[in-house]
Amino acid sequence: MNSDKVYQMDFAKVYQLLVDKAVKKGRTREEVDEVTCWLTGYRAEELAELSRGKVTYGDFFRNAPQLNEKRALIKGVVCGVRVEEVKEPLMREIRYLDKLVDELAKGKAMEKILRK
Repeated sequence: MNSDKVYQMDFAKVYQLLVDKAVKKGRTREEVDEVTCWLTGYRAEELAELSRGKVTYGDFFRNAPQLNEKRALIKGVVCGVRVEEVKEPLMREIRYLDKLVDELAKGKAMEKILRK
């Protein structure tokens, strides 16, 4: 799938898939919200509103209030792609969120996920 298609995807649909993945592994929507807010700087209320709205996945990241400085510490492979090697900045942000949700679904402690 090319980057433009990913950027045009409906954020609400993609986010629900991320939540479903975590919940299926015994985690909660609140935990997915916590890692998403940590990464992007959105407040929980803003995230809830966006997840019911019509924003694209690309715009969700483009308009993020404050991307977390520690996000560069997120390393590893998601869908066969090493996140720290993704060249396109917007796609790298998307992969960071994928990786955080993967770590959550694998049972990693929240302190480690949030790079504390």
